[in-house]
Amino acid sequence: MKNVPSLFALQSPATVLLGFLTAVTPALAQNTPPAQKPFSTTAPQKTDPARSPTAGYRLASNDTVNIQVFQEDELQTTARIGKDGSIPFPLVGTISLGGRTVPEAASAVSQALKDYLVHPQVALRIVDYSKKRFTVLGQVNRPGTFDLPDESPLSLLEGIGMAGGYSRIANPSKVIVKRRGLGGEQVFHLNAKQMAKGSAVPSFQILPGDTVVVEESLF
Repeated sequence: MKNVPSLFALQSPATVLLGFLTAVTPALAQNTPPAQKPFSTTAPQKTDPARSPTAGYRLASNDTVNIQVFQEDELQTTARIGKDGSIPFPLVGTISLGGRTVPEAASAVSQALKDYLVHPQVALRIVDYSKKRFTVLGQVNRPGTFDLPDESPLSLLEGIGMAGGYSRIANPSKVIVKRRGLGGEQVFHLNAKQMAKGSAVPSFQILPGDTVVVEESLF
């Protein structure tokens, strides 16, 4: 009886190799780690400035600030703002920071350093706040002057609540906030009634030195 070649023997080398790869590939796939996601080049989302404690805040006497200049370690300074609104600073003598926001103060320091450095890059942050107060007048139950929280923001509704809430003849839809800055006095006409309803009217943050006036209802 003639020897009958086996099925494996009848297959060509290429066919055998293909069969081997077909059998091995699933096993390799199970042990192969998942492909890593490509590195994201999307910039991180920025926090809402309106929620930041320092958003819109203007520096005042007794605030303590820390100033750093890029690649100029010897210029790093931590100083308390004096009654005249200025601080001592290396190279330039004194710089007036009172009444400025943090970005404005950093820009003022950078501008003062341009006589000594090429393209100075300045970072400024508030290390400690002086005691800040605001005033609530008009139709509230306890008008007067109140302390602001050291760092956490205070909304208009919270400030009115600290003054005992509205009086019987108050008109919550007509609230005035007076604020002083470098450009003079700003006056904001606000509808606290709509704010309390959680409508599309945005919340309003009270800043140090603000005067809140709740007007009287005419009816």
